[in-house]
Amino acid sequence: MDAQALRDAYVNFFVERGHTHIGSASLIPENDPTVLFTTAGMHPLVPYILGEKHPGGRRLVDFQKCIRTGDIEEVGDASHLTFFEMLGNWSLGDYFKKESIEYSFGLLTDVLKIDINNLAVTAFEGEEGIPKDTETAEFWKSRGIRDDQIFFYGREHNWWGPAGQTGPCGPDTEIFFDDGRPKCGPDCGPACKCGKYTEIWNNVFMQYSKDTDGRFTPLRQKNVDTGMGLERVLCVVNGLKTVYDTSLFTGIIGKLEELSGKKYGDFTRPFRIIADHLRASTFLLGDGVVPAKTGQGYILRRLIRRASRYMSSLGMEGVNMHKISEVIVSEYSDAYPELGRNRDLIFAQITAEEERFRRTLAKGLKRFDEMVSESGGSGELGGEAVFRLYDTFGFPIELTQELAAERGYSVNTDDFDSRFREHQEKSRSGSDQTFKGGLADAGEQTTKLHTATHLLNAALKKFVDPGIQQKGSNITAERLRFDFNLDRKLTSEELKSIEDYINEIISQDIPVVCEETPYEEAKKRNAVGVFQDKYGEIVKMYSIGDVSVELCGGPHVKSTGEIGCFKIIKEESSAAGTRRIKATVG
Repeated sequence: MDAQALRDAYVNFFVERGHTHIGSASLIPENDPTVLFTTAGMHPLVPYILGEKHPGGRRLVDFQKCIRTGDIEEVGDASHLTFFEMLGNWSLGDYFKKESIEYSFGLLTDVLKIDINNLAVTAFEGEEGIPKDTETAEFWKSRGIRDDQIFFYGREHNWWGPAGQTGPCGPDTEIFFDDGRPKCGPDCGPACKCGKYTEIWNNVFMQYSKDTDGRFTPLRQKNVDTGMGLERVLCVVNGLKTVYDTSLFTGIIGKLEELSGKKYGDFTRPFRIIADHLRASTFLLGDGVVPAKTGQGYILRRLIRRASRYMSSLGMEGVNMHKISEVIVSEYSDAYPELGRNRDLIFAQITAEEERFRRTLAKGLKRFDEMVSESGGSGELGGEAVFRLYDTFGFPIELTQELAAERGYSVNTDDFDSRFREHQEKSRSGSDQTFKGGLADAGEQTTKLHTATHLLNAALKKFVDPGIQQKGSNITAERLRFDFNLDRKLTSEELKSIEDYINEIISQDIPVVCEETPYEEAKKRNAVGVFQDKYGEIVKMYSIGDVSVELCGGPHVKSTGEIGCFKIIKEESSAAGTRRIKATVG
């Protein structure tokens, strides 16, 4: 079975059972600033899990592209990936544990033909105030799962949420593939790291709400949120040992062999790192991210430059990344059409970044060797020298740490971080920057700021250029950040006109009207939508008089008067051809 056959089988199974197929959201969270990237299938659905009505109904299914960079150093082993796809199905206050387990069991055994004897499942063992989830275990038994295939674990393994400090949460049941080998010991089970068990599906049962005092009360609307890793399941159903052996990587690795003149089996780890990083980079570029020194752009730059270094280690000279990216775009465009639409931009950006880094890589490596010599065998590289590598040669701190580790050296990261903060107003050196606020904590101020972005988008089109498009947004409890396409700085007159116009709209206290309408009808009304492929047949459209019409799933005020006073606090460059406005309300 190849990847598209698995996507189709999964979606069709749930559509036949009353689920609406929704498209993949962008890798850039549209309304949620709590993470840099979409990290799971449930992420774009947080507003609906929290109670908003979804235009697709109460039963949903999709395949969602995701990015996780917390384990980037582990990429290259048998299973870790930066980019991956998550198959998911949801019940928003409709069916619950019994039906969810029946669906999962049916798809795994009837459609994917996995032997029931190769399945193992887990459930929540309970704790003070929350009972043991014997209900889930009984439902599994009713499908033929034996007692010795059911394992109970605590919060670390079998509990989800809440997404913020408070909100929906609950126990989950995880489904594992048991490869049949003998147990490594008496306590061997799905939580064991011996490799006997591979997690393939997670069904979260959101049945409680946690309050500010830490109390758990039953939810009136109980939700089911499931996630199945596409790459892992492809391994299982095809009897393969690693995700890199699946059809998803065959073409990429084949192109790398052709370009490098080397065999994958002789250089397994470099091939895997390059394949993973360029797959992730291609998708990020396809969603409008561009290489930069901070935020999402920093992660993209780090991926491209890390891949470049490994390509050099394989003897690959010249500019080659776009040739690998071409394979990725070709193989994925049917499932993710935005890659085909943005192919020229993807190739241009990845080539430009590769060329920039290749120009300085040799010089940077020479300077690194000098740093090691100058250290006098101390075993540690100082923050000042490491910062110069970053600032002058574009070496991400993680790349320098990797090079240092290969020589048996460590890096004084505290010193580096101190110098980095002095150099930039806001920076980051980790993989998972988070912000206060977001949909998981959709408070009054966040809601005001979200609606204000609609007004700002409209004002930019009116006073600057009707062709302006949103390139990204980030909302915290304190301010909004809005990125848009423009190759010049806004004038002070333009900024004043925008600010005055928005405040005039606010003073008119215009109702913010939400309609559920067919997507084609919304297009006829020229509704603005950032990521067109994610929308289903029915969409949520927010209108603010004749000022703004947008497709959106975020929180909104009931009328513009609730926003208060709008104030632009900064206008700056975000990336080449992209400007950024930061603003407050209140």
